[in-house]
Amino acid sequence: MSEISISETARILSEALPFLQRYDDEIVVVKYGGHAMVDPELAGKFARDMVMLKLCGIHPVVVHGGGPQINKMLERLQVKPVFREGLRVTDKETMDVVEMVLAGSINKSIVSSIQQAGGRAVGISGKDGNLLIAERFVKKKTDPVTGKTEEIDFGFVGEPHRVNIEILDTIIHSDAIPVVAPVGVGKDGESYNVNADTAAGAIATALHAKRLLLLTDVAGVLDKNKELISELALADIAALIADGTITGGMIPKVESCASVVESGVEGVIVLDGRVPHSVLLELFTPHGVGTRVSRSGV
Repeated sequence: MSEISISETARILSEALPFLQRYDDEIVVVKYGGHAMVDPELAGKFARDMVMLKLCGIHPVVVHGGGPQINKMLERLQVKPVFREGLRVTDKETMDVVEMVLAGSINKSIVSSIQQAGGRAVGISGKDGNLLIAERFVKKKTDPVTGKTEEIDFGFVGEPHRVNIEILDTIIHSDAIPVVAPVGVGKDGESYNVNADTAAGAIATALHAKRLLLLTDVAGVLDKNKELISELALADIAALIADGTITGGMIPKVESCASVVESGVEGVIVLDGRVPHSVLLELFTPHGVGTRVSRSGV
């Protein structure tokens, strides 16, 4: 290594100090999904980053998705998907597959990657310790002609109703990294498939997390010139939706981010999980690499 590269390395490490101080002993919830989870090289780097956060005195909590893997397993088992209003209906047979994939193969694979990177991890689902109490998600639709309201039942699709953080506290204070599969439990013990973004937001709120990071397959929220909006204040969101800057699937994601911020989490960041070490770049550099949604936007 040359003298210049050694000096540059020292400078980069030194510049991380104020960020290490900012997040010392704080909880950072990371929703892990998309391309970052299925690309082996990115998955290995993500695991190393989680271990580094823990060794730096930060408490990462990983909440993962698994849509593509679930779809592949359903296809292999010849379980035909049913959709209503563009959303998948999760019947009992499908829910069994969802739970098997999320709480089984995916969860344990992430745990293994973190431990291979030198850390300690404990894989759980939202059912363990009654972590994620869920209620059935029902969408209401009003007929524009008759004015009658119809409830559309999506089966075993759930929304977080209550989060019991005791099991997470135990894992965090044992110096391990919790890895959570977003499978909720109903009042009668039934399993519910909970959207990973929604589950991560509920868990971040309950833990009073400093940050919630949502790893996606996009750079973040873009302006009309397709440039990244690095800071987004709650007060600006409605106008950006109204003028068409925020469109499509990004609307519910940003609205969900805003809800989490309003519930007490200091900042929610939408960032590109396809960028290697995106979590470290977001937390330990002055400008980050995603869009941060916060009360003030600064």
